[in-house]
Amino acid sequence: MEVKKYLSAKALLISLICALLVSCKKDSQLTATTLPVVEAYLQTGHLITVKLYEQKSLTDTAKYGSPITGQALYVSNGSTKIKLTETSKGTYTYSDTAFLTAGKTYTLSFSYLSKDISARTVMPASIKNFATQHVSVTYSGSDAPSTIDTLNRFTWSNPDSLNHVLVFYNVDDTYFPIGNRRGGPEERVYEVDTKRKSDYYITTADFSFYGNYQVTLLSVNQEYIDLLNSNTSGSNSQNLLNIPTNVVNGLGIFTAMKADTLFFSLSR
Repeated sequence: MEVKKYLSAKALLISLICALLVSCKKDSQLTATTLPVVEAYLQTGHLITVKLYEQKSLTDTAKYGSPITGQALYVSNGSTKIKLTETSKGTYTYSDTAFLTAGKTYTLSFSYLSKDISARTVMPASIKNFATQHVSVTYSGSDAPSTIDTLNRFTWSNPDSLNHVLVFYNVDDTYFPIGNRRGGPEERVYEVDTKRKSDYYITTADFSFYGNYQVTLLSVNQEYIDLLNSNTSGSNSQNLLNIPTNVVNGLGIFTAMKADTLFFSLSR
């Protein structure tokens, strides 16, 4: 079953997009560059949505830079080129969901400040045979931080060793820590690169809370993996130049993905 939402996965990349919004040209005056920041996640059955932002200075406390408005954005599938409509400031969409199909290459193009901006991605194939070994697991918990127990195994078909990401999202309104662990609400979402495998074992080290989890498997492209792994490797305002992007003459990400979902509960 292909899901209609993958917001939990996208939410985990917001911090990286926000970092990209900060000026990458750092001198004594913290002068901002003029590269546009692109944010787009394509999925079949959904509107094409592309967001454009200006970069902001390192001293700017706003989460995002100012939206870039009034642009003519185009997306091509190799044979047909469509124009997006600006439906709100800095947000450009296309409403025909039939335009996105598996296996096709999609190219974004527009001009900004006399520069040609472009990005390219491929729509992955649908996910097959996503399954969980256990729907529900009971775990008594341990106060010993070094204690790691295997909880569950998730599997899917991946004969070509393609990129997949698992996202675990605690859907409960209230949450209870495992043992003496403590964490904030952000730890209710956990995302992992499965390293091109066809299965993943979760352990007690992966979770801070008991509860009901929505488990989403994403079939993604390398640009998504690169951005995700740059986050886990500690990208910050001191090494912004190392944050990857697949946007030519710009920053950010233009990518496509497929998704499937199931549910898993961890109780005590």
